[in-house]
Amino acid sequence: MQKRAKATRRSLLEAAAQLFAEQGYAGTSVNDISARSGRTSGAVYFHYASKEGIALAVVRDRFATWSQLTTAYADRAVPPVERLVGLSYDIARALAEDPVTRAGARLWAERATIDAPLPDPFALWTAAATRLLAEARLAGQVAPHVRPAPTARALVRAFFGLCSLTEALEGAATVTDRLTDWWQLTLPSLRPAPGAHRPAGG
Repeated sequence: MQKRAKATRRSLLEAAAQLFAEQGYAGTSVNDISARSGRTSGAVYFHYASKEGIALAVVRDRFATWSQLTTAYADRAVPPVERLVGLSYDIARALAEDPVTRAGARLWAERATIDAPLPDPFALWTAAATRLLAEARLAGQVAPHVRPAPTARALVRAFFGLCSLTEALEGAATVTDRLTDWWQLTLPSLRPAPGAHRPAGG
């Protein structure tokens, strides 16, 4: 029974995410979610209580947690700057291709219309980027003037703006290409000058 309930809950969340990504929060009704999922509206209310509740669940599922990426950016066998860049591509692909992630981003952008406090996804992204930049600084892989916390904050905001604006102007298919352009401009400003002293063991 518990397995069936989990499957129902998941199918409702994914159906809602598809609709939120396509139509936005205001343009999606509980009846729409019921029809897309093949479940009754009673099932929607049983599992999520309200449309606001299912919107909150969609945002938390991927966009605000990124639990599936934790292992990748925690792998110390990979240099921290490479992990930071790799993480950005993973998130960009999810924002372009994954319906639940796309829905979370759209719902967050429309948060003023939703009668529920949505979690801030950027705090987690910024914390991850700050840790990676701090590791990179200790290893001498970024310039000494690079301060991890403010640099991470600027990178995360610029990255999300790049993804959002690129999709709006050119479509999701070009996001990773524009991200490559952005990193080619950004990475040289983070790197230490040629011949700069590296910490022992770095």
